[in-house]
Amino acid sequence: MANSCHITDSELYSKYIKLAGPAIEKYGGKFLARGGQQTKLEGESFERTVLIEFPSIEAAKEAYHSEEYKEALEFSSKSSVRHVVIVEGL
Repeated sequence: MANSCHITDSELYSKYIKLAGPAIEKYGGKFLARGGQQTKLEGESFERTVLIEFPSIEAAKEAYHSEEYKEALEFSSKSSVRHVVIVEGL
């Protein structure tokens, strides 16, 4: 799963982060990148990018649609503009 975003309200977004991490980990998600320095090479840039590895596409979908993550999304939808995709691994 890849999440790129522009944060519009840092204080509110921090509440999303607090809830999202445990929800993702509950479904086997492992954070590979969580913010940090980025180098734009092409296209639109985002100020924050998060990469998460899941055991399967199904696990990623379960995490995203879980009640725990829905609670977190209430904060992110009010504090950021996001682009989130699930990508099949090798």
